[in-house]
This record gives sequence, structure tokens and C-alpha cells, in this order.
Amino acid sequence: MRLLLVEDHLSLAEALSDALRRAGFAVDHAANAEDARAFVAGTDYDLLLLDLGLPDGDGLDLLAEVRRAKGWPAIVLTARDALSDRLAGLDGGADDYVVKPVEMPELVARCRAVLRRPGGRLGTVLEACGLQLDTAQRRVTFRDRAIPLGRRDVGVLEHLMRRKDEVVSRSLLEEAVYALDDAVTPNALEAAISRLRKALALAGCPAAIHTVRGVGWLFAEGPEGAA
Repeated sequence: MRLLLVEDHLSLAEALSDALRRAGFAVDHAANAEDARAFVAGTDYDLLLLDLGLPDGDGLDLLAEVRRAKGWPAIVLTARDALSDRLAGLDGGADDYVVKPVEMPELVARCRAVLRRPGGRLGTVLEACGLQLDTAQRRVTFRDRAIPLGRRDVGVLEHLMRRKDEVVSRSLLEEAVYALDDAVTPNALEAAISRLRKALALAGCPAAIHTVRGVGWLFAEGPEGAA
């Protein structure tokens, strides 16, 4: 899951980003409305987390723009706690309205709750070849036995499982799993695929991740290979 955090308080943004990344999100951060618009224009997100008091405009205007153009779910995170402000945020398109200060576990839970709603990306258990991936808990099991995986490896597996029997391109996987400021080595995806293959084989799972040379990868049942 990829999230855009729009927050001008840098230390708070860093703390929020750290907590969300530990929960399995890839997070991009914009400190103002102008930067946020640039992110929105060039990247696809699963969720927008938005402060209202931005240095170059009102977050409600940005919220309205994003909802019209993209339709992404959004959570307002702000110090504005008056009833009129909460109503304006919810009526303006926010799926949730959170007043600062907020405990990090609560914010993560609220993000997951919004993404579990109809049309969201969480709340389902993906199943293929006896393999199960709980998209909310970020837990992978095969025949009820847990398969330990890092958060980014879970993200790669999730996107491959969502597109079972379809070729997923390198660019799509990178955009889904890595934030723009992540230090990603040229062979990061290859390394993740290798770890996933070893973990699945060790668990006895018949699923395989096939390499489609020059294009990407394909998750399917059967012996792994290259095409």
C-alpha cells in the first residue's frame, strides 16, 4: 500500500512516516500543497493523509482537487477540532477526520479501517495455491503455518498475488512497494523475488514466481522458470 502524507510540520511528518512504514506502508511526504500536487500528478496512491493548515493553501482545497481528479480515499489529520471544521472536512470528501495529537497505533488502525471499506485495498485475505496473505495484518501463511517475510517482501508478494497469472512489470512493482525517497538498489526487486522464492519453497508451497525476461514477473502455480 502506498500513501501520500501531506504535512508541513517536519518532525511530526518524520514520526508519522516511520510509524506507517513499520506498519507496511510505502510513504511519500509532501510539506506543502504545491509539492503534493506534483506527487498526485505523477504517482498513484492508495490513501491520502492530509493536514489542513498548509503554508501555501488550505488543505480542504487540495482535498477537493484530489477527490475530483483521482477519487482516492483520504484522512484529514489536523489540529482543527471545532465541530464546523470536522463537518467541513467530512463533507469536503474526507473518509475520516483525526484531530491531533493522535497516538500512532490509532492512526495506523484508522488508515487500515478506511482501506477496508468497500472499494478499498485492505480487509481481504488473498489466497492462491494454498498460500494466504492477510492484507490487513501483513501475515503470510501456508497451510496455517506462518512464513516470515520482511514488509517489502510482503508488499511484492501482495501485488503479484493480486494479479495471479498476469505479468506484473518492474515499474508497477517498484511504484507499489517503494516510496520515492527510498534508497532502492538496481537489483532490489530481484533480491526480493529471490527471497520470496526461497521462502515459498521452504514452506512447500507449490506457487512459483516466474521471470518474464525484459518485462517483469508472474505469480502462478507450477515450477518457477523464465519466459
